[in-house]
Amino acid sequence: MAPVLSRSLATASLASLPSSSPLARPSLLRSAFLPPQVGRGNCFSAAAGLKWKQRERRSRLAVRCEAAVAEKEEASGEKFEYQAEVSRLLDLIVHSLYSHKEVFLRELVSNASDALDKLRFLSVTEPSLLGDAGDLEIRIKPDPDNGTITITDTGIGMTKEELIDCLGTIAQSGTSKFLKALKENKDLGADNGLIGQFGVGFYSAFLVADRVVVSTKSPRSDKQYVWESVADSSSYTIREETDPEKLLRRGTQITLYLRSDDKYEFSEPTRIQGLVKNYSQFVSFPIYTWQEKSRTVEVEEEEEPKEGEEPPPEDQGEKKKVKKSKTEKYWDWELANETKPIWMRNPKEVQKDEYNEFYKKAFNEFLEPLAYTHFTTEGEVEFRSILYVPGMGPLNNEEVVNPKTKNIRLYVKRVFISDDFDGELFPRYLSFVKGVVDSNDLPLNVSREILQESRIVRIMRKRLVRKAFDMIQDIAESENKEDYKKFWENFGRFMKLGCIEDSGNHKRITPLLRFYTSKSEEEVKSLDDYVENMGENQKAIFYLASDSLKSAKTAPFLEKLVQKDIEVLYLVEPIDEVAIQNLQTYKEKKFVDISKEDLELGDEDEVKEREIKQEYNLLCDWIKQQLGDKVAKVQISKRLSSSPCVLVSGKFGWSANMERLMKAQALGDTSSLEFMRGRRILEINTDHPIIKDLSAACKNAPDSSEAKRAVDLLYDTALISSGFSPDSPAELGNKIYEMMALAVGGRWGRSEEEGDASPSVEADSSTGEEATEPEVYEPSEVIAENDPWTTD
Repeated sequence: MAPVLSRSLATASLASLPSSSPLARPSLLRSAFLPPQVGRGNCFSAAAGLKWKQRERRSRLAVRCEAAVAEKEEASGEKFEYQAEVSRLLDLIVHSLYSHKEVFLRELVSNASDALDKLRFLSVTEPSLLGDAGDLEIRIKPDPDNGTITITDTGIGMTKEELIDCLGTIAQSGTSKFLKALKENKDLGADNGLIGQFGVGFYSAFLVADRVVVSTKSPRSDKQYVWESVADSSSYTIREETDPEKLLRRGTQITLYLRSDDKYEFSEPTRIQGLVKNYSQFVSFPIYTWQEKSRTVEVEEEEEPKEGEEPPPEDQGEKKKVKKSKTEKYWDWELANETKPIWMRNPKEVQKDEYNEFYKKAFNEFLEPLAYTHFTTEGEVEFRSILYVPGMGPLNNEEVVNPKTKNIRLYVKRVFISDDFDGELFPRYLSFVKGVVDSNDLPLNVSREILQESRIVRIMRKRLVRKAFDMIQDIAESENKEDYKKFWENFGRFMKLGCIEDSGNHKRITPLLRFYTSKSEEEVKSLDDYVENMGENQKAIFYLASDSLKSAKTAPFLEKLVQKDIEVLYLVEPIDEVAIQNLQTYKEKKFVDISKEDLELGDEDEVKEREIKQEYNLLCDWIKQQLGDKVAKVQISKRLSSSPCVLVSGKFGWSANMERLMKAQALGDTSSLEFMRGRRILEINTDHPIIKDLSAACKNAPDSSEAKRAVDLLYDTALISSGFSPDSPAELGNKIYEMMALAVGGRWGRSEEEGDASPSVEADSSTGEEATEPEVYEPSEVIAENDPWTTD
């Protein structure tokens, strides 16, 4: 005890001590702790302090006791309760918690469901509570004429004390207290079907109503009470119901008097029906709504004689009656939640047709899903779910990059919470998966509209993603190959996006990828099939990125690989190259871009390569001198067999395909383009006649202007054939025209005079006839056919 007191006193300020205490003055405080000779100085020796400690042990204990009393007096202050302006607090709770007014119906229906659940649970031990009050149900009656909504349930109801306790106390949850009592009484157990937990759902009625009346009758009470309050009020009234026409046998009836600006929307029967189907479709109890219906009835009407026809004399006194069908309108109760939550059933008991029918109704689809999976997860997180792969993909690319979809519907105890998620349950690349998720213990905010980030949510997301991959893998392994072909056509881009965004699931995504190859140009092929067909000496997976399948098949990079029967992946979609670069390897095989430098095919003859390099070393230096900074270097190619040359990218630079994509970016950074595209290397084919001719020019006429122009044109041609864009297309066109003029000039016997003649003269001379001068007309002599200004 003493050390605690000493620490408290040592750290306390003088201002914190009572003024009546002798320790309030600094001089007394010094004298209480230190001997007189020490108190006047700034410091004292350790020995003096030790002697003083031994002498004054008893007096110091007295000081400590006095300090403890002072500290206790300071801690025990006068206690006050928080004060609140109830009307303002209620307004803040209602209008700050909920982002959509329509959720008021979800909250009130959930309260009604809880009341029915409580009655059903308590009636197990007290059957008399049920009595003869009818079935357990909820009825909702909108009244457009009076602008009201009435919600009636046959649940447990409330006594007067419960009304004051539950509705008169903000954030007091009767359901939460009921659950707590059940958990404390372990013999009774706990009913997880109860929904409420925060005690503010009832007040959401004031989102749309300016007056709320609650009439309730508990089976444990002989009296029925009416609770009434208005918006922006800090008080409410409770009275006993005396009107015999308004008496309930059991349960609660809530009447909302809608605000003027919400009256027309929320008193519309079809609107109420839609809200029930959206939010409370799978509540355990039947929900009936008051709807206008039509039916066909037969009525007898007097037959009118046809125009111009007189009735027979015997029928003059009375008219003939005939039966006709007539459509009449009437009002009646209609079941709003007839669709049952099939995810609550055992998957072995649900048929395929039931899954397909539920999918179509829940997501307004007309096509059957490609696949589905129904599972229950237990353990640390418990939830039930049904996931579907749609039969058709999105119609635009926006859904591929937009993580916000309406495809996953989250339920808590079968009450719809939200379908507006931003990657909490599924990553963006799996946003095409549709389904329902139902859990009893999700961490929601008070409005039950937002799923709070927590460890439970992360675990749930991980398990949902794993189940989605299992479902897609089942499609890939199905005997019906058309199913996965259809899946890949619709959702292949999503899988490639997953390669970029989710490195943790690369092992699950990569086997699902499909590409065209140099050996499979009509059908896409899996990477497993590619690796299985690799040669013994092949150490890497080769790929080529291009803008189309046609350009990929004719690219010069392929020549030597096709000749050696090495298969190459064709990456023809914009996302392909980035996806493969993020994978890096598959089954210990590296991905290698054949359009980049240092391509190793595994069967090089080093002796022959040295001899060729030595022979053409002078040519490479000469071409590099002519091209200057356009290329980093010129070297002998290992990938060409028929083309004279090709332009390849540096090992760490952009490929031609990537450079084209980056240039096309609307918000791309052009300042970094030169840096990122890296260096370019010109590779020459020493077996090609053009290269052999240039080699001779290099040795015999290195300063020839024609040879230099040929090198320049050779580079520009390689630039285009390799997939790059020329810096100046017009300048390239002039070079081609110039070379064409040299190539075709005078080859077919054209004379200089014929070159100067007009086309008409040249045409006449070609027929062997003499050219005649054309007849010239004066303007006034030229008359057009059907000229309206001419007269005969």
